[in-house]
Amino acid sequence: MAASEKARAKAEKAVGKVAQAAGRAVGNEKLVAKGHAAEAAGQAREAKESVKDTGRR
Repeated sequence: MAASEKARAKAEKAVGKVAQAAGRAVGNEKLVAKGHAAEAAGQAREAKESVKDTGRR
């Protein structure tokens, strides 16, 4: 996995978790949903890069 893509995936997941926590803290369900979406995007990017790495071996 390229280092920049790995970092980007980790950052997306972290942003998602923070958004979810903030949304829960203030009772904003829309923000919680956006957090879930950002975290899912990070997980998808990580999975994509993992598949690419597997293909290179």
